[in-house]
Amino acid sequence: MLEIYVAPVNGDFSTITEAIQAVPYGEEAVIRIGEGTYREKIFSEKKNISFIGEGPGKTVLEYGDGAFDEMADGSKRGTFRSYTAFLGGERCVVKDMTIRNTAGDGRTAGQALAVYADARECIFENVDLEGCQDTLFMAPLPMTERQKNGFMGPRVMTERVLTKQYYKNCRITGDVDFIFGGADAVFDDCDITCNNRNEEINGYITAPCGLSGNIGMIFRNCRIHGAAGCSDNSVFLGRPWRDEAKAVFLSCTMDKAIAPERFSGWGAISKDQPDTFFGEYGSVTANGDIIDLSHKNPWVKEIDESTARELGSKADFIITKCLSL
Repeated sequence: MLEIYVAPVNGDFSTITEAIQAVPYGEEAVIRIGEGTYREKIFSEKKNISFIGEGPGKTVLEYGDGAFDEMADGSKRGTFRSYTAFLGGERCVVKDMTIRNTAGDGRTAGQALAVYADARECIFENVDLEGCQDTLFMAPLPMTERQKNGFMGPRVMTERVLTKQYYKNCRITGDVDFIFGGADAVFDDCDITCNNRNEEINGYITAPCGLSGNIGMIFRNCRIHGAAGCSDNSVFLGRPWRDEAKAVFLSCTMDKAIAPERFSGWGAISKDQPDTFFGEYGSVTANGDIIDLSHKNPWVKEIDESTARELGSKADFIITKCLSL
C-alpha cells in the first residue's frame, strides 16, 4: 500500500491535488494530511484511496465555487460542478478532517457542494462537512433532469451506479436539501445542523432521489437540530427530490426547530407524496421525551418496532457486508 504525507512544509507534497495525481490508479493508497487549511478543489477517481487528517478543524479542505458562478462561456457553473471535493473510484475513505464549501448563502451563491461522493463505496468517519445549500451529494443522480443542463458535471453522460455510503460520528451543516442524492446511505451517531436563514422555512435536511427498491437514507442515533437562533417549526427532515424517495430517522434526538409535519412535499409542505417512504421511529427530545408525531403529514410513516429492526438490519448489512467494516 502506498502512503503519502501532505503538509504545508516538510511533506511529500504541499497540496492534496499533487498527492492524488501521484497515485497509480490501481494501487491502494493512504494520503495523510497534516494540520492546516488547504484551499483546493480536488478531484479523485483512484480505485481505492483514503484521506486521513489530523482532526476536524485541524485539517481543513475548503473552496468557494457556487452554482451561480459565471463560467468562461457565459453559462452558470451549476450544482454539480460546484464541489470542493469530488470523490469517485471503487472505494474512498475520509477520516478526521473538515471539508467545506465557502460560497455562502444559497440565495446569492446558489447550490454549493462540499462533497460529491461518487465512489461505489464511501466511508466518512469523524468528518465535518460544512456548507449551505446542497452540502453533501451522494451519487447517483436521478435518471433524468428536470431542466436543461441541470446535471452538467462529472457524471452527466454516464450510467447511474448505485453507491453504498457510511457516515460515522460526522457533523454535517447546511440548510436547503443539504444531504441529497440516490445512494444507499447510513448515518450513525452524527450531528446534523440546519443553518439559521431567518426564514419561515429555514431548511430541508434531506432530499433523496433513490428508487423504491433501494434502501435510501437511514439515520440512527443522530442529533438533529437547528443552529442558534433557528425558529421553532422551521426545519423539515426532508422532501422528495424524486417521488420514490426514502429516508428514515431511527432513535434520533431532535429539537423544536423540526416542523410538526416532519417532512415536506416537493413544492409545497402539504403536497401529497404517496410514493415516498419517509418516517421516524423513537424520536426524542434532548430530555428523552417522546416527540409527538400527531401533526405529521399523512403520508409520513410512524415506523413500528418491527420495521425499525428490519431497517436497522439493512443498515448493518451495508456496513458489514457491502463496506467490509
